[in-house]
Amino acid sequence: MAKLVIMRHGQSEWNAKNLFNGWIDTNLSETGVEQAQHAGQQLKATGIAFDYAYTSLLKRAIKTLHILLEETDQLFVPESKIWRLNERHYGALQGMNRDVAREKWGAEQVHIWRRAYDVLPPQTDALPAQVEVDGEIYPAMDRRYADLAENQLPHGESLALALARIQPYWEQAIVPKLQTGQNVLIVAHGSTIRALTKIIEGISDADIMHVEIANAEPISYDLDQQLKIVNKQAF
Repeated sequence: MAKLVIMRHGQSEWNAKNLFNGWIDTNLSETGVEQAQHAGQQLKATGIAFDYAYTSLLKRAIKTLHILLEETDQLFVPESKIWRLNERHYGALQGMNRDVAREKWGAEQVHIWRRAYDVLPPQTDALPAQVEVDGEIYPAMDRRYADLAENQLPHGESLALALARIQPYWEQAIVPKLQTGQNVLIVAHGSTIRALTKIIEGISDADIMHVEIANAEPISYDLDQQLKIVNKQAF
C-alpha cells in the first residue's frame, strides 16, 4: 500500500490579482505562504513519511513544496522538478485579468477556456523569455526550458494537451514508486492537479469540467499495487 498526496500550490501573486498565470513564473502571496504552512501542519498531523516529492519548474509550486516539507520535518526527502508538471499554458490569456477577459470574449467563452477538457485558449505568437505586467518583469520561457524541442514549447494548452505531457511522466517516473509502496508527494498547479485527478480517479472528459481544485488543500490517496484507490481523504 502506498500513499499519494497531491496539492495545488498556495495562492500566488496573480491568483490574488485575478490574473491568468500559466507558465509565467510568479511568486506566492503572503496568504499563499500561510496557506502552505497550514497545509504542512495538517500533513504533519497525519504522520505520513514521504519517500519522494515532485513539483514543477515554477517557484510558486517549488516554494509551496519546500514549506510542506519543512513543516513536516522532511526537507531531506529527495525531489524532482519537471516542466511536465507546470501549470497549463494559458496562451494569450496569460497576464490578463479574468474580468477583462470576460468583458472581451464573454463570460461563457472564458468559462469554457478555463474548464473545458479539449478547448484551446487564444494562442500566443511569440515565446518571450520574460513578460512585463503592471510594471513588473516576470520570467517566462527562459533558460530552464533550453533543452526542450521547439514543438514541446506550448503557445497555449487545453487541459487535454496538458494531460498529454503529464501522463508519460506519471507513468514512467511516479507510478513505479507507488507500485513499490513508496509514499509520494506532488505539489503542482490547478490544471496539473485536475489532470492527475482525472488519471487517478478515471474521471470522464465531460465530468472533469466540474472539478475544482483549491489552493493548498491536500488530497491524500491510499493506493494498492494496481493503483486502485483504497481510501481518499481531502483536507
